[in-house]
Amino acid sequence: MDGKNRTNISTGQLVDIVLKKDQATGKRTRGIVKDILTNSSSHPHGIKVRLQNGQVGRVQEIVKD
Repeated sequence: MDGKNRTNISTGQLVDIVLKKDQATGKRTRGIVKDILTNSSSHPHGIKVRLQNGQVGRVQEIVKD
């Protein structure tokens, strides 16, 4: 599932994000959502979140366990 709709994302979920520094390469970082930073219901590049380790990026995919 992609991360473009805010309703699909909740705290505690395992997600793949792209950090700002990795946007050019598309390198993904996996982590657990701590905070949802995007206020709008959707975003074409992915909802911005903060992971539990403090990294901030846009959700590319919600990982299914």
